[in-house]
Amino acid sequence: PRNERKPPPRKEKKAPFLPCPALPLPKAKAAPFPSSRQQAQLAPPPPPISPSSSSDPQRESRPKTRSRSPMAALGSKLAQVQAKACEATRFAARHGCAYHKTLMEKNKKYVVEPPTIQKCQELSKQLFYTRLASLPGRYEAFWKELDQAKLLWRNRKDLNVEHAGVAALFGIELYGWFCVGEIVGRGFTLTGYNV
Repeated sequence: PRNERKPPPRKEKKAPFLPCPALPLPKAKAAPFPSSRQQAQLAPPPPPISPSSSSDPQRESRPKTRSRSPMAALGSKLAQVQAKACEATRFAARHGCAYHKTLMEKNKKYVVEPPTIQKCQELSKQLFYTRLASLPGRYEAFWKELDQAKLLWRNRKDLNVEHAGVAALFGIELYGWFCVGEIVGRGFTLTGYNV
């Protein structure tokens, strides 16, 4: 008998992922990729890790498994994002026209006839120059409010509990909005703040 080596079995190539077309809509509701919950149900449970010594013969005989590379994790996340984008596209294609129609019927009084690009450009210029013309009035209102705050500060001995409570609530609200801005600026994380 000859020592003939068999060639290794060929791996089947997977078809490349193509983004789903928005139209026509498929009638089946099955998602192209399983959700993360379905993936967790389909995945085999990890082997239990025991605190045994390195000289364990069973441990040495077990095949070593590779941990997932960051690129593989990125690929699976990309597939999930693409699946969700396809779902959103389908939803918009199904319900977008009806939503637009009802929205326009509700707000018909605000539509300027004829609704053309030239009319939109004219209205945007009107809005810009109207806001520009309102600056002197806003400037005067700002200084009036600042003068009222200075007057309150000068007569702070005459303040009652109600005024102090309103000022305290206003300060707490400002601090709360500052915290919300910090959380949004850090990508909606709630950890890692200096308290």
